[in-house]
Amino acid sequence: MVANNGKFAVVLLSGGLDSMVAGALAREAGFRIVALSIDYNQRHRVELRAAGRVAQALNALRHIVLPLDLTAFGGSALTADIAVPKGGVSANIPVTYVPARNTIFLSLTLGLAEVAGANDIFIGVNALDYSGYPDCRPEFIDAFQSMAALATKAGVEGSPMRINAPLQYMSKADIVREAHRLGLDAGISWSCYDPTPDGKHCGLCDSCRLRAKGFQDAGLPDPTVYAVQPPKA
Repeated sequence: MVANNGKFAVVLLSGGLDSMVAGALAREAGFRIVALSIDYNQRHRVELRAAGRVAQALNALRHIVLPLDLTAFGGSALTADIAVPKGGVSANIPVTYVPARNTIFLSLTLGLAEVAGANDIFIGVNALDYSGYPDCRPEFIDAFQSMAALATKAGVEGSPMRINAPLQYMSKADIVREAHRLGLDAGISWSCYDPTPDGKHCGLCDSCRLRAKGFQDAGLPDPTVYAVQPPKA
């Protein structure tokens, strides 16, 4: 990643561990950060509070929380009355997949980047330890960047957006180690898809299992408060 002499980057910030590390890597590279979080009326809206904590920790110049109620579409355990799976990470695309979520979110991020004068977007997608979502794959990121070059004034005028996915080929353990290296407090991030009423990670959804496995494999203490301790992988 090339240093940028203090230019702006827009970080798509969910409040999760991955987006926090992606944002910290943008900061380490010298970017001034504008953070964007999407309030899509997700089941785990507690992640938006985490996003606020992360944005503050990253010294973001601005943190925008944009309302976009995807429950009007439904089609996902995160946006409809569908149970979140608790039986383990499946080989198939799970019902927690939100249709076209990263396409929608990156499109909004792209618009903000043009207004902010940013040529760089950071997103914490990962294609190794994840739940099999199609919009986390490198092919998707490459295709979106090509589209962005065609669809924006900046791209047409010769300053195309760069879609940075610095965690793309990291394992979850690698991401945990990177958070540690960067001096981040992983405890302020949020991963769980189905929070308990008293504000704990459930410990059994895919996201909790992957998070816990990352800390186990990294050999680092997990600061997460789980209602049920995730099974060891």
